[in-house]
Amino acid sequence: MAVRGQERAILVGLDIKSRSRRAADYVPYGPEESLEELKALADTAGVSVEETIVQSRPAPDAATLIGSGKLDELRSLVESNAADVVLFDSELTPTQQRNLENALHCKILDRTQLILDIFARRARTREGQLQVELAQLNYLLPRLTGRGVEMSRLGGGIGTRGPGETQLETDRRRIHGRIKKLSDELEHVRTGRGTQRHQRQSVPLATIALVGYTNAGKSTLFNRLTGAAVTADARMFATLDPTVRHITLPSRRKVLLSDTVGFIRNLPTTLVKAFRATLEEVIEASLLLHVVDASSPYAPHQTAHVLKVLAEIGADQTRQILVLNKMDQAVEAGQESDSLAQRILGEVPGPVGLEAIAVSARTGTGFEALLAAIDHGLTLDPVAHARFRIPAGEGLPIHLLHERAKVLASHYQDDWCEIEAEAPESVRRQLTRYVVE
Repeated sequence: MAVRGQERAILVGLDIKSRSRRAADYVPYGPEESLEELKALADTAGVSVEETIVQSRPAPDAATLIGSGKLDELRSLVESNAADVVLFDSELTPTQQRNLENALHCKILDRTQLILDIFARRARTREGQLQVELAQLNYLLPRLTGRGVEMSRLGGGIGTRGPGETQLETDRRRIHGRIKKLSDELEHVRTGRGTQRHQRQSVPLATIALVGYTNAGKSTLFNRLTGAAVTADARMFATLDPTVRHITLPSRRKVLLSDTVGFIRNLPTTLVKAFRATLEEVIEASLLLHVVDASSPYAPHQTAHVLKVLAEIGADQTRQILVLNKMDQAVEAGQESDSLAQRILGEVPGPVGLEAIAVSARTGTGFEALLAAIDHGLTLDPVAHARFRIPAGEGLPIHLLHERAKVLASHYQDDWCEIEAEAPESVRRQLTRYVVE
């Protein structure tokens, strides 16, 4: 039921029943699951979903996507529900969108446009806003043609011969100019990020990136690990702008943890390109925490999709830890962590030796094992057992060991302090003259 002032929507899915489709082309997403995800996107956009319909066809209709018979049914649903917008789960061609608008007399949006709208609402930083605007313009540019009489106005005047350029040409030129300006600004952002990354890499400080399907609980996990207050809610794409915080591991090593935008099936290529600067945080990370919603019945499919995107952006060779989040909800549903991990790893063609850790970001269960796995998985600034013999009067090296190493034992004898510790290589290198062989 729509609240006052809320837009009413009808969702439309398309189920292609092609006899020629090979088993190798099979995608484990049915129209019902796809529409369920579209409904979650609509909820995130603040739209009230009144009805959903699915059209089964051997191939999409070139004029309307769903065919004339289903279009008549859809028109009746729009009128009976007083719908303001119809959301299509498939990407529409400019011709299809124009024909549907003429037939239904309401706003028509496809999946890509809906995702772009959500991103536009959620972007908070200047970088995020630039990325979203660039994606919107790249989506709009090929759809300028066919918008009717408004695009055929002529623009002659003093100093010109002939009719001048059409409104379509003017709009295209302006959009191309804006895209060039946005691309230059984002390249500047990318350069700045590269400089910051280079400065971070000048000291032995590893970066860990949280990746995963949208709404897998990455931001809640980030807040639990860092003590931050990043926005976390049940709606999709709660986090667009990357956030970086320090955390201290059990070995006393400090690392940087980065929360990034969630992935989704059929994420528009324009968005992937626009968010290149953000996704570079994932590409350059030393370790990826691949967060999976363990309570979702589609967890293996979502995991496979994230692995596919990581391969597309060149991050598939980075070491990963599979974090099975929301285990409190999964256990309530009767699922055990071991069997769930085996099911996901058995169905997903992921990296060899992928380790799975079951946690609950809401309750904190499993975090000790997760931190230990992170500690073990980082190769930068490796930890090793060492013994140090330091003059008792030298407080600085003793303080350094207690601050940046895991002290196992210490005792004072005469004028010396002997310390046994698990120390990172950077600390051992600083205190070389105190190391006891």
